[in-house]
Amino acid sequence: MNEKTTTSLPVVLVFLGPPGAGKGTQARLLEESFNLVQLSTGDLLRAAVAAGTKAGKQAKSVMESGNLVSDDIVIEILRYRLTESDCIEGVILDGVPRTIVQAKALDTVLKNMDSQINAVISFEVDDNKMIERISGRYTCGKCGEGYHDIYKKPQKEGVCDKCGATDMKRRIDDNPDTVKQRLDAYHAQTKPLIAYYKEKSVLIEIDAMRKIDEISNSIELILHNLTKSIPQL
Repeated sequence: MNEKTTTSLPVVLVFLGPPGAGKGTQARLLEESFNLVQLSTGDLLRAAVAAGTKAGKQAKSVMESGNLVSDDIVIEILRYRLTESDCIEGVILDGVPRTIVQAKALDTVLKNMDSQINAVISFEVDDNKMIERISGRYTCGKCGEGYHDIYKKPQKEGVCDKCGATDMKRRIDDNPDTVKQRLDAYHAQTKPLIAYYKEKSVLIEIDAMRKIDEISNSIELILHNLTKSIPQL
């Protein structure tokens, strides 16, 4: 594991948004531009299990039994991860907190680190367009290059522009009905979180249906306005 640090975190962002809203893409751009670290629930759990930490062992036992990892375990794994030295410039939380219980526990963890959430960025989407966007995507089975039935077709139908392979794959759950179910579940799950962070005056809603660079510019502007520790853009 990386060296531990007890330094407060200058930047803590929370990304809220449904699958396919572009959170991962924007997080990677911020990692490159501002040396922030993206922390997603899945990655946190896998890393803790692999490291064999006490909370990781608890999570492994729960996951192997087919149950959901409890809020307490998730927050403990996150608390441990936030003390790693690579987080010293700040973090982007993606997929955590998922519940009000987790949100309140996270507030306590950050307070104990003399830190706080600077902004909760909600990626707002048009559900109908999202269904079209997600259900139309597919990838090259050889190199992983992404394509779309409408927005990004290969130059030659069925042939990857990047590597020339013809093995195109679609995720089995990328169909309109399943995508709609995932969107409905997301809205139901995050509605209380939206209200919680709006009451704390840290919620910022952005239009996630725009082009990637437009969304990136909006988030960079948010960062610039939030803290002077971020270099001026």
